[in-house]
Amino acid sequence: MPQHRILTFAAAADICGGASVQLDLPEGSTVADLRRHLIERHPGLGELSDFAIARNQVFAGPRDAIGVGDELAVIPPVSGG
Repeated sequence: MPQHRILTFAAAADICGGASVQLDLPEGSTVADLRRHLIERHPGLGELSDFAIARNQVFAGPRDAIGVGDELAVIPPVSGG
């Protein structure tokens, strides 16, 4: 099972305990699968109003496939003023 490094930022980094996490994902996994695995492993992510996943520095949709070597990142909700 391929291991992926997922970058985390801001609130997501606080919840996950660091700037990145390692996660084993079966081949053929999608962004939706990644979200589910992340929330199972770090339930606090499910408490965020929403978070996006970036794949290779582009926002990814739930059906997008994750490939070996893809750069993945959790982008927490952003507020500003």
